[in-house]
Order: sequence, then structure tokens, then C-alpha cells
Amino acid sequence: MKKLTLLMLLAALGLSACQQKETNPLLAEWNTPFGIPPFEQIKLEHYMPAIEEGMRQQKAEIDAIVNNPDAPTFANTIEAYDAAGALLSRIMPIFSGISGANTTPEMQVIERELSPKMTAHNDDIRLNEGLFQRIKTVYEQREELTLDAVQMRLLEEMYKGFERSGANLSPEQKEELRRLNTEISKLQTQFGQNMLAETAAYTLLIDNEADLAGLPEALRAAAAARAAKVGHEGKWLFGLDNPSIMPFLQYTDNRELRRQMLDAYLNRCNNNNDNDSKEVVHQIVNLRLEKAKLMGFINFAEMTLENRMAKTPTNVYDLLDKLWTPTMKVANREAAELQKMMNDTKVAGKLEASDWRYYSEKVKGAKYAINEEMLSPYFKHENVRDGIFYVCNRLYGITFTQVNVSVPTDETVAYECKDADGTHLGILYMDMFSRPGAKRGGAWCGRYRSQTYENGKRVAPLVTIVCNFTRPVGDKPALFSPDEVGTFFHEFGHALHGLLSDTRYNGLSVPRDFVELPSQIMEHWSFEPEVLNQYAKHYETGEIIPQELVDKFDKAEKFGEGFRTAEYLAASYLDMDYHVLTAIPGNLNLAQFEIDVLNNKRGLTTQIPPRYRSTYFNHTMGGGYTAGYYSYIWAGVLDCDAYNAFVEAGDIFDKTVATKFRKEILERGGDEDAMQMYLNFRGKAPMIEPLLDNRGLR
Repeated sequence: MKKLTLLMLLAALGLSACQQKETNPLLAEWNTPFGIPPFEQIKLEHYMPAIEEGMRQQKAEIDAIVNNPDAPTFANTIEAYDAAGALLSRIMPIFSGISGANTTPEMQVIERELSPKMTAHNDDIRLNEGLFQRIKTVYEQREELTLDAVQMRLLEEMYKGFERSGANLSPEQKEELRRLNTEISKLQTQFGQNMLAETAAYTLLIDNEADLAGLPEALRAAAAARAAKVGHEGKWLFGLDNPSIMPFLQYTDNRELRRQMLDAYLNRCNNNNDNDSKEVVHQIVNLRLEKAKLMGFINFAEMTLENRMAKTPTNVYDLLDKLWTPTMKVANREAAELQKMMNDTKVAGKLEASDWRYYSEKVKGAKYAINEEMLSPYFKHENVRDGIFYVCNRLYGITFTQVNVSVPTDETVAYECKDADGTHLGILYMDMFSRPGAKRGGAWCGRYRSQTYENGKRVAPLVTIVCNFTRPVGDKPALFSPDEVGTFFHEFGHALHGLLSDTRYNGLSVPRDFVELPSQIMEHWSFEPEVLNQYAKHYETGEIIPQELVDKFDKAEKFGEGFRTAEYLAASYLDMDYHVLTAIPGNLNLAQFEIDVLNNKRGLTTQIPPRYRSTYFNHTMGGGYTAGYYSYIWAGVLDCDAYNAFVEAGDIFDKTVATKFRKEILERGGDEDAMQMYLNFRGKAPMIEPLLDNRGLR
């Protein structure tokens, strides 16, 4: 596609930058319910001028702090800096939220142009010598100031944040850091866009109905609708988005088609085409190492983990290693059962990666007389949503009511969240279904506005859940798989963390390896019998899911945990192993690196590929979970131990425990050290045994 610049877009519309500012809804006051952005008014040409104005205003606010003739104080420096950039903080979540959920080629152009500009802007602030000196002055006087615990934490974290961002580097080193940050930012954007394009590019078109053998009727109908939408009436179209490929791998009897689909999935951005990311990964890893060494660390993982719960790579590897041996023991036992199933059914050859999900369903069907097709009719989208609302109400007394307000996409539904006393807590958006090519893969929770305080009054957050679930087809509602149910509960846990947040300062955030605790603990309620009785109702008959079926599912669910944990741990090792490198070979071969660190070093079987391979591992290469993908299992130790507090109380909805979890975890943000917050809630350090028991690994 011919590259479009912002100036070309403006010229094509016949509008000057000045006119844009006058008519730009992103810069106007929002006289809307709950102060919601007027999404329907926001056009492509509004973003860059508004963002640039936000950067200009933030720069002016920083200059005012630096040039203040009064001596630095907590109020005129620390609190002033924490409050700076309000306009930019209002605009950027809108752009990033929509670009992730409903992107276009034109929006991706802006994304690429914006990335280095935002990086440079942030570097200008973090490397501002005058600003740092004022912060440092207050920091050095901290023991003499009458600060409360949260103010002291803000001051200390702000100072350390500037140090970690290079404030103490020499002028020459700062220029080098700017270069590295800009290059890394560009490459991370390119990586994400390559992955989005490559995932959408591959499709499997089936025109022979015999090749659909084994596939559930719902999946066939979805594939037929997808094919018809692009002009292939009477055929069936499958893609690499999870609602399409994962059930295809689980159910299709055609082994060769399973191989083709999984091969395409595993080789995304590894096909020597315009979307190939091998060199992008090589450059990202190399530049991150350069940055770490510039900052005085031996590798990037050491630098990244310094301000997380884990603190060091050694602590991360200790946890992963403790789990790896029992996990592989279970996974190998599962593999043997799958191979036996193949042998018993006269299938020649050895178990392959593309066979795993298929024969897992066969084994579970044979051992437990259950499969996902039997469960999905009880998991109608709307019922699962209502079940989540029920859990939230029982735990925290909060309610959700659908509201008719401006929404970011046509498929988004908005809800007002209220506290038990009727107080407005925030707005929750839900955008549930897959849009290949427009919505990035996976599921996530974000914010169009974070909770903050203005003039002593709480500003309620605008939280969004974005998923890629199976769509309704025809007159049949969306019926979720058990995995999708778990994902829905998971993302809702993140949403609760955002909606119930009640923190004074913007600059105190939760460390990456703690942020998954609120999401993962919510999953524990999803299949509790008391909760299932509320929402797991057959979409046609209204029958509550039979207890016999629940019991079978509970037993069957443990089968496959070896595979699921192994593929996750493999990706976690891969992430860490890239970022503990102290030298990057000039001819780094990504495929060989994966084989060396996973198969040769740790004994991962070829039937279990890592959950994410290097060229589509967006969690780490795209940023966000860099040297941090382990966070899910780290938080897994916390969430299993935390859920035991409810179990020990004898009631999974125990009000005392729930209130304590809300007050000590969900509301606190980063107001206190993460481990201390956990100790405040639990009263003791977390143990690993509940996680092992929960996953059936001991």
C-alpha cells in the first residue's frame, strides 16, 4: 500500500491543522453522559492533531514545573508532575483502544508515524535535567517532609522511575538512549502489524463436504457464513483466529488438514514475505540488550525485573523450574495415552503436534464420556455474562446495567457499574466477537479512561473488555467453549481491578507480575456448582447443566493440563532466554534458538510447541510482557493461594474475605508494595501447593 502521511490525509480532506483543532472532538469538552468520549464523532483525521496538541500542552506543563522560581516541594513538583499531561492521557487511550479493536490500514499509518513521536516526547520528559533535579531535591529531603505512606511511595517510585529511564546518564549516553528507544518502538509497532496482517492473510477454503468430517455443526455454520461473506457461497472458510483454528484442530478428522492449519499458525511471520518478522525479532532483542548495557545492566531481563515482584531472573527461573518437571511428567503421560488412542484406532505413525488437541478430545470422550460439544449449549454468551454479574454482586455488592451511550465500535455494548449504595463506579464496554484483520488476536482488558482524582473528587474509569469469541450464526446464539468461559471471567477480573480502583495518584502502577492476580482469581468462580446453577442453562430448553455433566467435566478438565502448562512454560522460558542473553549472535537463527533452549536444553517434546513462537510472540516482542510472560504463572501462585482464603472461610462468597480482597488488592492500585498488599490481604506468604493441586500436577 502506498504510504499515506498525515499531511496527505489533511490535504485530501481540504483541512488545515488549525481548522482541525477548531472542530476536533478530541480537543472539545465532552458534554456526554459520564464524560464518555463521543466516539461516533471521532474521525481518522482528528487523531494526530489532537495528540500533538496533547504533547504540546504536556511540554508546557513540564516547562512550568522546571521554570518555577519557588524551591521544589512535594506539591509544586511531585504532585504537579503526576497531574501533567491530562489532555494526552485523555486522547491516547482512545487511539490505542480503537487501533487494537477495530483498526484500518489508514490507522496503521498513523500508528507507525506516531510511535517515534511519542517515544521522543516521553524521552524529552524523562531525560529533562531540570525536571529531574527538582524531583531529586524533593527526594533527598523526603525524611524531613511530613508525607503519608502513599505520598512517600509516589516520591520514591517517581525518582526511581527517572533513574531507570536514564536521568543519570551523560548527555552522550542520553542521546544514545533516545536512539535506542525510538528504534525499539518502531520495531515493536512493525512486529504487531506484521502479526495482524499475517494472521488475517491465511485461510483454508474447503469445497468438499467430506473434508468437514468430525466438525461440530456450529463450526461448519460459522465457516459457511464466513465463506459466503467473501463470495464463496456453498463452501467453508477457516482462518488462524482462535475461534476458527482451535476447534478445527480439536475436531476435524482430516489429519492432513490439521497439519496444514497448525503449520500455518506456527509459522506466522516466518514465511520470507512482507510480513516476515525474523529480522525484526533479531533487531528488537539486540537493541534491548544495548539499552540494558547502556543502563548498567548485564542483560535486559535484569533491568526489566528490577521493579517487579520477581526482582531477578534467578527468581523467575526458580519458579519455572519447580513447575517444569511435574508438568512434563504429566504431559508425557498424556502423550502416551494419546498415542495409545491412535494405535487402538489403527492410525499409523507417531503422535504429532497437530494431533494433540484432536486426540485429547477422543481420550476425554472415551474416559469421561464428555466433550466440549456437550457443554457449549449451556454457555450462551448472555447467560455467561449474567453469571459473571451475579458473582460480582455476591462478592462486592456491585451491579451492572446496560446504558445507551456512545461506544467505540458497532459491536460494543456499554454497562454502568454501581456500588452497593448506588454510587457510580464506572462504565464497562464489552466487545466480544472476532473480526479477523481488524481486531488483534486474543483477549484483553483496557481503559478509555483510568480512574483518577480531580480537585479531590474521584473520576470514574471507562473500562473495556475486548475478546475474539465465537460469533452467533443465523438464529443460533453465541455459544462459548469452556475455554472461552474462563477467558470471559479472566478479563472481567481485570475489569473489576479497573472499575473498583480508588487511588489518588496516576504515577503508582501495579507491577506486571501482580496484575494478573485479580483476573486469574475470577476464573476460580466460573465452574463452581453454585455459580453454574445461575448461568449454565441450555440455550433451547433452559435446563440447568446437570451435575453429572459438571462432575465429568471437572475430571476431564485435569486431562490436558500437562499440555497446557507445558506450552505456557515453554513460551515463558523462550521470553526469558532471549532477554538474559549477554551477547546476540549476528546470525541468530530463531528456529534453532527455540530448538536449543526448549527441546535440547529442557526436553520439550516436539508434539508440544510453545504457546507462542518467536515471530508471533507479541506479548514479549511487541512489548508489555517483555521478560514478563512468566507473570501469569507467578500470579497463578498468588490467585490459587488467595482463592483458598474463600475456601478456608467455608463460603466462596464470604463477605469478610471479599471485602478484604477489594480493599487490600482491587482498590489499592500501586499504592503499596505488591507483596505487602498480598500479605495485608492473606496474612501470610503465598504457597505453591495450591497451584499444583489446582492444575493436577502433583
